[in-house]
Amino acid sequence: MRKLFKTLALVLGMAGFAGAAMAQIGPVMVITVDGQAQGEIRIQLRPDLAPLHVARITELANSGAYDGVVFHRVIAGFMAQTGDVKFGRAETFSDGRAGMGGSDMNDLPAEFSDIAFERGIVGMARSTDPDSANSQFFIMFAPSPNLNGQYTVIGKVISGMEIVDVIKLGEGGNGAVTDTPDQMLRVVVEPGA
Repeated sequence: MRKLFKTLALVLGMAGFAGAAMAQIGPVMVITVDGQAQGEIRIQLRPDLAPLHVARITELANSGAYDGVVFHRVIAGFMAQTGDVKFGRAETFSDGRAGMGGSDMNDLPAEFSDIAFERGIVGMARSTDPDSANSQFFIMFAPSPNLNGQYTVIGKVISGMEIVDVIKLGEGGNGAVTDTPDQMLRVVVEPGA
């Protein structure tokens, strides 16, 4: 009976995220965070919305590329950004280039959807070119309608928002974290049901 209630709670929780049609339970990205924030963030990935982006995230996570990468840009009331596998490693963070890199793979074409950028939504970071997402992603602290239809949604936090909420904040208008940022100690993608 307890299992039935857990399953029902998960399905009902996903209903708002899935829109009118119920989403198939897909892969879950699990991020172990260390620093000011400590704990586990679980993100329901959405290959039905962004198959290329979810495949990229999965490949990078399961190869260990995200392990030790910092949250280099964190803006209160907006979002926490991470995923720079080239310049965002904790051991090389002090060189000032975090946020300028990506993986060695090609950039991805945009996979925009009608999912709104609400609290807990995870999107792919990019430059001004819509087809420039590569490895960096961000987690929303609060709704930001100006991002709707402009960035690729890859998933939503299904547990651990209390961890996201205490990730070390950056400074200034761009939210750059300049001293001892929190990091993704380990990232894996668990296969879907």
